[in-house]
Amino acid sequence: MKIVSNMIEAHIFRENKHGIEFLLLKRAQQEIYPGLWQMITGTVEDGETAYQAAIREIKEETGLAIDRIWVVPNVNTFYSHELNVISLLPVFAAQVKGTGMVKISSEHIESGWYPPEEAKAVLAWEGQRHSVDLIQRYHSKDRIFWDYIEIKLR
Repeated sequence: MKIVSNMIEAHIFRENKHGIEFLLLKRAQQEIYPGLWQMITGTVEDGETAYQAAIREIKEETGLAIDRIWVVPNVNTFYSHELNVISLLPVFAAQVKGTGMVKISSEHIESGWYPPEEAKAVLAWEGQRHSVDLIQRYHSKDRIFWDYIEIKLR
């Protein structure tokens, strides 16, 4: 069995008067895990860093431009029985402006903005729910740490 780290997970959020809400996408029927609600996931291409892959995947799968991006202090894992590999996924949080229109790719059939508790209720895996909790906590309570984990885009 191998351990690989060639994928990323990126949680998109925006601020509103009640706090933050997360963008979730419903996977299309022709995709792996059809009908599953998720954040952005994708594969790191040759020559890319993980955060560059996250930025590219966000643009490809939603059409949204990010304002800021952070490394979430969490690495998600899953086991693929088809490939007999354990995958390690670095996790990112990306903030977008609330006015951008989501243009979903062919990988998804639906999108929606969810408050943290509702987002966690529809996410399938515990690691994803944990990432939502971390993002919410760092954004609202532990803001000083945001500076340490932000990736400067400009």
